[in-house]
Amino acid sequence: MGTFVVGMIVLVVVILAIRSMVKDKKAGKSLQCGGDCSKCRGCH
Repeated sequence: MGTFVVGMIVLVVVILAIRSMVKDKKAGKSLQCGGDCSKCRGCH
């Protein structure tokens, strides 16, 4: 039972991390630098 609970907690954390990365990517932020790619000359 404990293994199941820990597994669910890890799964929720992973899902939240992926969701945050997708949201940042849609907002135009780079996953590598975390900056705003629209203002970065190196990204374009």
